[in-house]
Amino acid sequence: VIKESSDEQIIEVMNGCICCTVRGDLSVALKRLRSKTAGFDGIIIETTGLADPAPVAQTFFVDEEVRDAYSLDGIITVVDAKHVLEHLREEK
Repeated sequence: VIKESSDEQIIEVMNGCICCTVRGDLSVALKRLRSKTAGFDGIIIETTGLADPAPVAQTFFVDEEVRDAYSLDGIITVVDAKHVLEHLREEK
């Protein structure tokens, strides 16, 4: 489900596992936003719960239409300071 109507101009992508669905849904959402964001300096994509930002980043390189309309400027990661050392020590 892609929600496009909001006073805050928020598009919500909700389709189960974000890692599996983010590329397709994000591509669609960015393409729909293109005409609405022509005067914007940037778009922030908030990915709470996403452990690996690679699927989001790849969207900006893999999808030709998105690549032509947008550029990825950076990725900001926020961690849980209370548990970060525990997670870094985990063997995977």
